[in-house]
Amino acid sequence: MEEKYSAGLISQSFWFVEFKKIVILYKNGADYGEIKRRCTEENLFGAVSPERGRRMCGYLLRRLRAMDEKMIDIFVNADVSTRKLINLITIMKTDKLFFEFVYEVYRGKLIVGDTNIDLKDVNIFFAQKETQSDEPASWTEQTKKKLRSLFLNMLTEAGLVKWADDKKQKRIVNRVFITMELENYLKATNVSMYKAIAGVN
Repeated sequence: MEEKYSAGLISQSFWFVEFKKIVILYKNGADYGEIKRRCTEENLFGAVSPERGRRMCGYLLRRLRAMDEKMIDIFVNADVSTRKLINLITIMKTDKLFFEFVYEVYRGKLIVGDTNIDLKDVNIFFAQKETQSDEPASWTEQTKKKLRSLFLNMLTEAGLVKWADDKKQKRIVNRVFITMELENYLKATNVSMYKAIAGVN
């Protein structure tokens, strides 16, 4: 995981469909160079420009590099919900601030039984980090606003947060189902990551 806080996530999205393509290509024998070539020459993700396609590919390959062969095997054989969860885990593994948000805010909510989560919780989290580190404190308000919204959207797309009703005016935390295979893998390789998504001490 990155040692420093970064605002790099601001250029990304959850990109589940695109991430799945990358992992399957790699599992089927394509190396990083081949994947990069296909991203640019075939516009693998339907990007609006070649430059955007290259940038997306770079971000997604970074997530892929955060996976070992065991995690890749789990992903390939998993259902959609578990695949989305693994995509989220790779984002957490490549972004220190986002990992800490899930660990401290999402996990904290589940531990105390508080189901409500909204921008106020994200604002408090960011305010705390600004007092602890120069990096978040130096970001523009626009950057922080985009990141705050992105953090909640990432959790929503992965299933850790859901809308309370069809009006989509209120979000609540959701304890996700973690398969035994993924649970055992995380406990053996990264127990903090397991605690973060499982919402346990």
